This record gives sequence, C-alpha cells and structure tokens, in this order.
Amino acid sequence: MRFMIIVKSCPEFEADTVPPSAPDEALFGEMAAYHEELARAGVLLEGAGLHPSRTGWRVHYAADGQRSVVDGPFAEAKELIAGYTLIQVRNRDEALEWSRRFPNPAGQGKAAVIELRQLIELDEFPPSESVETFRRLDERLKP
Repeated sequence: MRFMIIVKSCPEFEADTVPPSAPDEALFGEMAAYHEELARAGVLLEGAGLHPSRTGWRVHYAADGQRSVVDGPFAEAKELIAGYTLIQVRNRDEALEWSRRFPNPAGQGKAAVIELRQLIELDEFPPSESVETFRRLDERLKP
C-alpha cells in the first residue's frame, strides 16, 4: 500500500520568508533524520518540498472543454500543499504509525497539518486496455 504524507501549507510557507538556501537547520535536521529512518525501514519512495504557490499555476477546465491558465499565488494557504513524502507500507496501521512520527513541518510550538492519503493502485480497477497501458508505463518508469 502506498500513502502520500501531504504537508499542508501555511502563510509562512507561502510568504517564503525563509529561502530554500537557508532553512531552519534544526527543523531541516529533524526532517532529514525522519526520512533517513523511513529509508532504513525500506518504506520511503520519495519526498520533496514545493515552492510557494506564487511560482505555480492552475489549469481550469470548463464544461465546454475550454481550458484557462491562472497564475499563482492562490488564496487560503491552508488548502495548499507545501511538500509531500511518499511511502509504501504493509497496511493502514503502519502508515498511521509513521505519520504520528512525522516532525512538525512548521517547527516546534507552531500550528501545522499533515494529511495522509492512500494512492489508488491499478489492481483496484477492473481489467481494461487502459489499465494495461498504465502497467506498461509503470514498468518503463521503474529504475
């Protein structure tokens, strides 16, 4: 089972008051140690932080098929994603245990939220040519 640990953004992350070149060393160290622990346990698949939403954009799809691009920044920082960690575990309980150990992404004494979501696996879909296409793509992408 794969789960994504989603680090929800906050006004400080969106303000980008700390450039990526100068992160809070204590917090960065906590995150590095946690991710090393995930790697040693063999459950870490990937993890990364995201630049503030002002550097991104959204593509909106209208009912008539038209698409429009809207540049960031986006309102409501708490609804945005600041980063993620992707893990593969045996079950939901194991994912829950790892999530309880995730360092506070905003730092000690600050409010923050992480969200866990299970990824949909191809085996959950009924067999079809489209599913097989995705399986072939997955195989090509494996290291």
